[in-house]
Amino acid sequence: MLAETTLARPYARAAFDLADKAGTVDHWSEALGLAANVAADPEAAALIGNPRVDGDRLLSLFGDVLGERMDKAVRGFLNVLMHYRRLPLLPEVAVQFEALRRASEDRVRVRVTSAVEMDDEQREKLAARLKQRFGSEIDMETEVDADLIGGVIVRAGDKVIDASVRGRLQQLGRQLVR
Repeated sequence: MLAETTLARPYARAAFDLADKAGTVDHWSEALGLAANVAADPEAAALIGNPRVDGDRLLSLFGDVLGERMDKAVRGFLNVLMHYRRLPLLPEVAVQFEALRRASEDRVRVRVTSAVEMDDEQREKLAARLKQRFGSEIDMETEVDADLIGGVIVRAGDKVIDASVRGRLQQLGRQLVR
């Protein structure tokens, strides 16, 4: 996983820089998302990994799925990935591209895990507090984990805010052991 992340980073940065300079970030986002889906498909992955399948056939496969989204720039990018045998990295390239996009738009992606389903008002209040905390707009995903007992766990990139009852009990247990 770490190797994929490291290998995909320069490609994602190059794609984002190209898209940003051309003002086509939305277009590239869609194209990379579709291309990532193709690369993640087991049947397509078998073709991508097969040395007997020529580059034109692979690009044709991507072109069939991407349609008009496969313009000259996207085709060139996919060609570079194909040349360096990096097409399997497309899902990770797409993830990192989206992270660069959010950063450029001053947005933070946040995953909130709560003990019970939050209603709209609770989500709005939490989003407002997180916006204040991170100083950016918030893209919030929520999920429920009853094992938390109560409270929430907020994950934003490599930052974790554990305000759950389970987390507090674990912390208290560690302090008592000392």
